[in-house]
Amino acid sequence: MKKEFVQFRCSVYEKKLLRVKARKSGLSISEYCRRAAFEDRIVERMTDEQIEAYKLLVKYQRNFKLITNMFRKRNPKLAEETAQLAKEIRQHLLNFRK
Repeated sequence: MKKEFVQFRCSVYEKKLLRVKARKSGLSISEYCRRAAFEDRIVERMTDEQIEAYKLLVKYQRNFKLITNMFRKRNPKLAEETAQLAKEIRQHLLNFRK
């Protein structure tokens, strides 16, 4: 249970910046400062545009995997290239999570 009160001084600009960053991560200013002080993980919430981009990348990655499987026997070089592309998209998807 949190009972102690801590204050610190900052400029008006710094306070606004803290407020913006806290809002983007979905936290209160005090929780944001607490996590930053203890070097805890602070994750910024994804915007609607970022969510749409993520869904689109997932769709493309799946489609390229299907193309790879379809052309595996007929055209191995094309299958290899599409597999590589699907792997690169997968790496970008993993970067979204960080």
